[in-house]
Amino acid sequence: MTPHAPLILDVAGTSLEAADRRRLRHPLTGGVILFSRNWQNRAQLLALCADIKAVRPDALICVDHEGGRVQRFRTDGFTHLPPMKALGELWMKDAMAATRAATACGYVLAAELRACGVDFSFTPVLDLDHGESGVIGDRAFHRDPRVAALLAKSLMHGLLQAGMGNCGKHFPGHGFVKADSHTDIPVDRRSLKAILADDAMPYDWLSTSLTSVMPAHVIYPRVDARPAGFSSRWLNDILRGTLGFGGAIFSDDLSMAGARRIDGREVSYTEAGVAALQAGCDLVLLCNQSLEGGGAVDELLDGLAQAQIAGHWQANGASEQRRLDLLPTAPAPGWEPLMTSAAYLRALDQLP
Repeated sequence: MTPHAPLILDVAGTSLEAADRRRLRHPLTGGVILFSRNWQNRAQLLALCADIKAVRPDALICVDHEGGRVQRFRTDGFTHLPPMKALGELWMKDAMAATRAATACGYVLAAELRACGVDFSFTPVLDLDHGESGVIGDRAFHRDPRVAALLAKSLMHGLLQAGMGNCGKHFPGHGFVKADSHTDIPVDRRSLKAILADDAMPYDWLSTSLTSVMPAHVIYPRVDARPAGFSSRWLNDILRGTLGFGGAIFSDDLSMAGARRIDGREVSYTEAGVAALQAGCDLVLLCNQSLEGGGAVDELLDGLAQAQIAGHWQANGASEQRRLDLLPTAPAPGWEPLMTSAAYLRALDQLP
């Protein structure tokens, strides 16, 4: 059977427990997503990441670390990065200074994470700032898709300089709807033509620069009745076909309300995971479910394994290669060497 480890899961605390180790060894586990509860200080984070790699050397260690209010590690030397809206505001005053600052943000973000053993951050946000979405808000660079795309590309350049991939989110755009897909199922009633000409434009322009994409748990009923992350039309026909994207596709968190209702009915974690994989996702995330015993994580691991045996989804060697391609290819400097490196000090000076 072709190997394919599509599940990105979380761990309960600041060090691995026996259950975490067991889940990491499962052949369907491809990575770990960390949260603020997994953080005490840099030494502890470095030890946790090393322990994860000792159990599963090919695990992709991820985090949501964008800057602004979405930054999981904020103490013990981590730089407080601005929300991406600050870069958009700088653009309106000095476009070239804004692109330089965006590259500096990307470099500092990635270099600090990698010095602590983290491989990957789910950034940049490509959603446009329509002024409607509270959950997106200042996480977006700008209302203009051209500005958002150019600032994102500059940020991605900084990530790349530090040896980190990127993740454009939330395809084809979450900024137009007010509802928060963590708790509701947002609906965007615009036409495909309108979305492709506005919110989805950054994905077109950056299709050869993005290494991964995360679709939105938003329904666009004039395109498909399913949320984008469970829609083959959005993922295969439009993102891969029309826009030519060839990187990895992550589902958004399967525990979110927007992920747990498909075709008008409540679904289990396993049903949601299988639906995402069938629709064209390479990797699926289940977040914040390892707490209190982690029954949901075990349910999904067992359920995906049984569904694979039953033929409901097929292991995909191309998907596995896309996951492996997100792992850093060169070693990162440790924290102390990083703090005195010319590139890092220059980037700090260029932050907005």
